Amino acid sequence: MYRLRLWSTRHARGLESLYQGFERALVALDPLWRRIGYERLERPVAAVERRVKGLLFDCRMCGQCALSDTGMACPMNCPKTLRNGPCGGVRADGTCEVVPAMRCVWVEAWEGSRRMRRGKAAIRQLLPAIDRRLEGRSAWLGTARAKAGAARRAAP
Repeated sequence: MYRLRLWSTRHARGLESLYQGFERALVALDPLWRRIGYERLERPVAAVERRVKGLLFDCRMCGQCALSDTGMACPMNCPKTLRNGPCGGVRADGTCEVVPAMRCVWVEAWEGSRRMRRGKAAIRQLLPAIDRRLEGRSAWLGTARAKAGAARRAAP
């Protein structure tokens, strides 16, 4: 798992492009999702998301995915679950003070973000605190629902 997590940050640009296309498809399918019901889709989509993102990013299913803002490095993998940058304990060699065998998630995030098209700007934005009520829910569906809803409200 750890090796794939590191691979994901090294290939952040390709994963960014792949996800952007996937997100566009999810948003375009909003009329179908609404007909079926987002609530009915939650469990099966979350199960697929857990497998895919668990494999590639060691995802913790927080329900508020920040991968596209953090260079494809999941901040929830930080032993301290810091979402807005490293703690003061990052060692000079870039390893974690809590788990010395692991590179700091935020060192990986910074390197991954430099490979992404919008990563350099995205990593500088503050992320909201975790809403624990969303744990285990599909961030894919949540994002698609929010973006499709915003597009409907903006339409004349």
